[in-house]
Amino acid sequence: MNNGRTNPVRNQEKPANSALRVLQPCWPKCFRRLKMFQSSKRAKPSSLAVPCRESMSLYSPKGRKYLNTAERRRFLSALERRTSAIRLFCLTLMWSGCRISEALALTPRCFDLDAGTIEIETLKRRKLGVVRQVPLPPDLIGELSAWSDLAAMQRNPCLAYRRLWHWSRTTAWRHVKGVMVEADVSDGSAMPKGLRHTFGVAAFQSVPPHLVQRWLGHASLRTTAIYGDVSGPEERSFAERLWVAW
Repeated sequence: MNNGRTNPVRNQEKPANSALRVLQPCWPKCFRRLKMFQSSKRAKPSSLAVPCRESMSLYSPKGRKYLNTAERRRFLSALERRTSAIRLFCLTLMWSGCRISEALALTPRCFDLDAGTIEIETLKRRKLGVVRQVPLPPDLIGELSAWSDLAAMQRNPCLAYRRLWHWSRTTAWRHVKGVMVEADVSDGSAMPKGLRHTFGVAAFQSVPPHLVQRWLGHASLRTTAIYGDVSGPEERSFAERLWVAW
């Protein structure tokens, strides 16, 4: 007989069992919604792949991303009316193909005065400490050495790791942009990265592609291959090389 008493164990199990009975019919619907959510997440990268491929080009809606021969001459002429710091910074960008942040990170210890090369740490890599060596023209090495006394700074432990240009990235960008405006360079090439693309186009015409890849710090040769997609005088230069070799 129960005598009006309730079993506490049964009273505790009933809510649990009733909760299971309520949730069980909902499980299939929850799993279906989870699969639909996962499939929608997997579909997004394919839609984002197209802009990435379009960015790997020397042309944009604003025009060319590199300076042609006439624009390079006007740019070099405009540099003669700038201070030594601005002029040497722009020439370093133009003759090394480095990015603006990589140029701002240069210190005296990055220069090998005997070999005439510069060591640039590639900043656009997942792995830190990736350094590439790029040869520089002897005249530019001489001007940089005379401007900042690189040999003396390299012998001084306190100065060997000091940046040559103490500007911010915004200030450096504004200096390069000012020279571009004075040289009447417009469209997509009127920015510091235009000098990098200019170096890549010029190097691709006479230097083996694997060397251009190393100098620019590209992880893949496919990225370097875009510098063969040129038009105008640069395209004709490729044709002239073919005519001479024929």
